[in-house]
Amino acid sequence: MISPDAARNVVGIIGNVISFGLFLSPVPTFWRICKAKDVEEFKADPYLATLLNCMLWVFYGIPVVHPNSILVVTINGIGLVIEAAYLTIFFLYSSGKKRRRAFFVLAVEILFVIVVVLSVLLAVHTTQRRSMIVGILCVIFGSMMYASPLTVMGNVIKTKSVEYMPFFLSLVCFLNGLCWTAYALIRFDLYVTIPNALGTFFGLIQLILYACYYKSTPKKEKGVELPTVVSAGNIGAGAGGNVSVTIER
Repeated sequence: MISPDAARNVVGIIGNVISFGLFLSPVPTFWRICKAKDVEEFKADPYLATLLNCMLWVFYGIPVVHPNSILVVTINGIGLVIEAAYLTIFFLYSSGKKRRRAFFVLAVEILFVIVVVLSVLLAVHTTQRRSMIVGILCVIFGSMMYASPLTVMGNVIKTKSVEYMPFFLSLVCFLNGLCWTAYALIRFDLYVTIPNALGTFFGLIQLILYACYYKSTPKKEKGVELPTVVSAGNIGAGAGGNVSVTIER
């Protein structure tokens, strides 16, 4: 019989694989930016939000804050590097007000994380209390990231079309949330459970909407750009960003 710890590790590894794929989902967008040497109308907001989310979850998962959470650290550490790469490209090909604003937000995020890290490590002396403080912050910021798909779902209901909500992306987001919710429930972790349960719920709603409105969607091919939330602890995802895709029906 498989022990709970072994089962948790297996589920966590599967979650790492799914989350890694979601973190890579904005690659077409940044390939387009590199080719055009211009960020055009793309915004850095989703990537900045995901970067902050990853930084907080990496801190949450280290042994001195929340022991036995190495898989939370690994995927969010990978996500941190990927989001940093996206933002580097954004800074290279943006200019003026857009670049200054992104730099300002990034500086505020880094300062915020430094304050959180120093405050928690120096003023709080038990892993239980450290986990609670950092976990609450992770839940707040992770849950806020799930507000992005609400706009897309609203458009689906309004237009009775899933043109801007690809089935595969919705399915993977649902599976990602489900996998990390299961991971958190095996050895109960409230702070990982809450944002991923929300992700599972919103992913399920997207799949239901797809089933309801797929037949009423115009049968055509169209390049679109849509927001995604990638969270890997939110595992968010989490990932966040704009994904350039082509939908064929």
